[in-house]
This record gives sequence, structure tokens and C-alpha cells, in this order.
Amino acid sequence: MTHDVAHRRWRDALAVYLQAPVITMLFLGFAAGLPFLLVFSTLTAWLRDAGVEVAAIGFFSWIGILYSIKIAWAPIVDRVPLPGLGRWFGQRRSWMLCAQLTIAAGLLGLATLSPPAHLIPIAGLALLVAFGAATQDIVIDAYRIESAEESVQAAMASTYIIGYRGGLLAAGAGALYIADAASWHVAYACMAALVGVGIITTLVRPEPQRSTLGIQLANEPRVRAFLHQHRHAPRRRRRFGAWVIGAIVCPFTDFFARHGRTALWFLLFIALYRISDLAMAAMANPLYIDLGFSLSEIANVTKVFGIAMSILGGVAGGLLVVRFGLGRMLVVGALATAVTNLMFVALANAGHSFPMLVMTIMSDNLANGLASTVFIAFLSSLTSRAYTATQYALFSSLMTLPGKFLGGFSGLVVDGVGYTGFFTVSAALGVPAVLLALWLARAQRRT
Repeated sequence: MTHDVAHRRWRDALAVYLQAPVITMLFLGFAAGLPFLLVFSTLTAWLRDAGVEVAAIGFFSWIGILYSIKIAWAPIVDRVPLPGLGRWFGQRRSWMLCAQLTIAAGLLGLATLSPPAHLIPIAGLALLVAFGAATQDIVIDAYRIESAEESVQAAMASTYIIGYRGGLLAAGAGALYIADAASWHVAYACMAALVGVGIITTLVRPEPQRSTLGIQLANEPRVRAFLHQHRHAPRRRRRFGAWVIGAIVCPFTDFFARHGRTALWFLLFIALYRISDLAMAAMANPLYIDLGFSLSEIANVTKVFGIAMSILGGVAGGLLVVRFGLGRMLVVGALATAVTNLMFVALANAGHSFPMLVMTIMSDNLANGLASTVFIAFLSSLTSRAYTATQYALFSSLMTLPGKFLGGFSGLVVDGVGYTGFFTVSAALGVPAVLLALWLARAQRRT
């Protein structure tokens, strides 16, 4: 009897992955992961393969800053209905569809251009793709939270991550394979076609049930206080003020009210935790190409094998957090991210060494997978469920902004001190994050 009960519990637990909202996140995760590399490392590989100087390629990493400043328009996407499409598809699906069509249009435009003759138009279209992708991320986060009850959220997050890695694989290894076999133009045209996975998912899945904007605002104490204080003001002014307070002010004041002065240290830690990894990322593919590795070799090792190692690192990170706690693993993740940058120094010194390439990619992706999982758990612990979308957009934006900004100068640093010096500097950038992680771990042990 006990065996039957245990078997039934395992069967019920696994059955959650057959629920429609959970399966939906597999495809939306793919849609979210697809455009990321196409305006980042895959794009830098294309530019370097076409003979663009590394100094210019470094500045292209600034395109990723759009992911880092999505908090600027997250409240609008979160709370303002999209005219026209909103009537047909609802607020979440209309914004998602608009973002996906923007991504597809930008990728098709890129497929018609050739570097280095069209660097400025390429940069403009890459910015368009990044804007659409960042907007899509905002909507998918909100859609995931609103599509099912809390008990299903873990399973939805799991399938989303698997789908996201699939999108990275298609945009990384898939695009490099196609470029090697045909051309970069064909590769980007194929990637534009794959955006259809997200579009079809958006069209066939229903709009999640959610409270109207009026009900959401009415539940905010600060909004009610504003409306009471300005009860004699014009109706339009009262509605606009209530929206600004509920959508923009409350998520920030809630965070600082809950954490006090420590909130500033949390924000600094968030900004520095991935700076070492993000600052060096734009120069990884140019290094591989300059060392003489073919596009197929890069795809096999950095994308297929690398993503497998990243998934393994993520699984290990989840298990280690349970075993040793979040504080200790934040230290391990920060240290591993910084130290594995030194593997790129060894690769640069070794030259065209395939075993060294494998070792470098294995260590780098294991560290990044572990650090990402641990850090997502940390960000989730800081987020209030009342303001999930906007607060998480704030944290994820702040997490990537410093590294992306510094990454814009990466090509100039490589020109000045070479790959060895550059990756040594990028490893040193991780030291402040390690020190802050140690402080945070000690603070957690005291509480």
C-alpha cells in the first residue's frame, strides 16, 4: 500500500509537466533564447569572419545594453494595453506578438546586409532585434506568472530554461553550421523563420486571467492615499497619477522598505556579480577565429558541448544550494566565474589547440551554469510577489548593464594588450563580486 501511494505521488508529480501551461513555456523559452546570441556572440562571429576589426566588434556588445535597460519600459508593457492588437489578443499576447514580429523583421533585414560595408545599418537592425527581444522577455515573465498557480511555477520555470537553451543552441551552433555550409545571409534568414515558433505559440495559447488595471491600482495603499488626497483634482490627472505610483513608484519603494540600507548593497552586488563574465563575452568568438578554429569547430565545442556543460552546471548549482545553502554558493559562483576567465588566457597562449579549447569551454560553461542558477535563486529571494515583473526586470537589467557597458571597450583593450592581457583584466573584474559574496554569506550566517 505504501509503495502504491509513493508511486502515485511520483506519477502525479511528473504529470505536472504534461499540463498545457508548462508545455507552453518550453516553446516560449525557445522564443526568448533564439534572438539573444543573434545580436551578441553569433553576430560578433559573423563580423570577425567578414574581416571587421576587433575594436569595432567590441562596440557591438553595447547592443546588449537594451536588455539591461528594459526596466525603463517594463511598467508600460506590464500595465498599458497595446492599441489595436490588444482588443484581439489581450494585453499579454498582443505585446508578445508585437515583440516577435519586431524580432523577425530585424533578422530578415540583417539577412540582406553584408559587413563591413553596412556596419551602421547592421547595428541599427541589431538594436531593433534586441529591443524586440528584451520586450518579449518582459512579457514572457509576466505571462508565466499569470498563466498558472504557484504550485506549477517551478515546473514552468524548468521547461522555460530547457526551451531557452534550445533557442541558444539554434542561434549559436545552428547559425554557425548554416553559415559554414551556405552563408551568413541564409543563416539569419533561417533564424527569422524560427521566430515562427514563438508566434505560433502566442496565437494558439489563451490570454491569462488577470485583474483589470483599475482593480490592481485600487489594491495599492499608496494609490488609494493619492486618490484620496487629490479627490477634487481632474479625473484624467488622478488616473495618470495613480498609474505612475502603482506601476513605477511602488515596486521600488517596496524593495527599499523591506531591506532598508542593505538594499543598496544588494543592488551593488547584483551589478557586479556577472561583470567578469559579461565584460569578456564579446571577445570569445573573435579569439577562437583568430586562433584558426573553423566555424564548425566553434559550433561543436562552444555551442553544442558548451550548452550541455551549462545545463550540467545549472543542475549542479541547484543541488549544491540545497546542500550547502545560498550564501556559500554565491561565493563559489562568483569565484568560479572569475577564475575560469584565466582559462582563456591559457587558450590564447596555447594557440590552435583543440583539447585546450574543449577544456576552456567546459570550465567556463560549468561555472556560468552554476553561477546563473545560484544567482537566479538569489534574485528570486529578493523579489516581492506583488511586484514580480517590474522588480525582476530591475534586477536583471542591473545585473547585465555594467558588464555590457565595459564590454563595449573590450576590442580596444584587445588591440592594446592582446587577448592574454584582456582576459587577465576581465578575471580581475570579478574580485569585488567575490568579496561582496563573502560579506553576504557571513551576514546570512549571523541572521
